[in-house]
Amino acid sequence: MADELDKQMMRIAIQEAKSASAWGDVPVGAVVAQGDRVLGRAGNARERKQDPTAHAEILAIRAAANQLQTWRLEGCTMYVTLEPCAMCAGALVLGRLQRLVYGAPDPKAGFVGSLGDLVRDARLNHEVEVESGVLEFDCGELLRLFFREHR
Repeated sequence: MADELDKQMMRIAIQEAKSASAWGDVPVGAVVAQGDRVLGRAGNARERKQDPTAHAEILAIRAAANQLQTWRLEGCTMYVTLEPCAMCAGALVLGRLQRLVYGAPDPKAGFVGSLGDLVRDARLNHEVEVESGVLEFDCGELLRLFFREHR
């Protein structure tokens, strides 16, 4: 069950998502934190950077690893407005994040329960704890508004 810290961090991720939308990217935002300490935060930047890997989660993970000076993000939580895709779910496992908290599900590309469940696959060397649906309406509304305006 989401606590107040989860909601607070998700609000920061929502701010990042809004920033991504302002420069024309799909509004997805992510935060990597250790407790209440933000280590990395980002919005999608695929359009801005012309980089297919510039998803919010990847950029936030890179910032957190840089901050901690290690690729092992043990004890860290990822907060993201949309269920991660396969690439980002894989990065969570490879970065050894302890926990994932996401807002809206992604039935077309989500890989944390929708199309598959990479982060909880017992065959891998690491599993990530998952909390879904945190501020789900607010996270989903950003996407609904964006696509309504861009279609």
